[in-house]
Amino acid sequence: MMKIKKSDLLCIAAKPAQYPGTDTMEIAFAGRSNVGKSSLINLLLGRKNLARVSGSPGKTRTINFYTINDDQFRVVDLPGYGYAKVSKSLSAEWGDMIETYLKQRENLAIVVQLVDSRHEPSALDVQMYEWLKAFGMDGLVVATKADKISGNQWAKNKKAIRSKLGMAPEDILIPVSALKKTGTGELLDVIGQIVEGWHAETEGGDQE
Repeated sequence: MMKIKKSDLLCIAAKPAQYPGTDTMEIAFAGRSNVGKSSLINLLLGRKNLARVSGSPGKTRTINFYTINDDQFRVVDLPGYGYAKVSKSLSAEWGDMIETYLKQRENLAIVVQLVDSRHEPSALDVQMYEWLKAFGMDGLVVATKADKISGNQWAKNKKAIRSKLGMAPEDILIPVSALKKTGTGELLDVIGQIVEGWHAETEGGDQE
């Protein structure tokens, strides 16, 4: 399993000129506001308050870059989308910010999309998933707040999530609970495989 021994905030960016260099692979996290993204990132990184957990959904208005294990890779926290109480212009601005990052970031390995395990994915969740597939990102979805539902309910919701998003059989769906600290081991395993694959491919390319 991937072991995250060190993590630090590298930089906060609102536009591409503020992004760090592209010499290190990045794994980004995307999801609706209030889906528990900051809590999950903190749990994965073993830090209580590295990613700021806001009491006001939709507050994150920047892309936050975290360096992991002395720049072995980076975790990128994308702005939450779909919070009803923000203005349409601000919502569009965040959408543009995310799209610009996805389109231009050549060192982006994968985007982990978060959905709420308790509910059927929203239209915006579906749009984000289709968007990621269009950008060539393999499906990797995390269903948060898994402690809030029973095992039987999860079995039903899992089918609903996969169906609504149009996930292929090989696409990965992992239930997690930041509160109970469950599911993160499986997610770290997947992240570890992605990191290893990226470095192997990069090193192989350097040797040619």
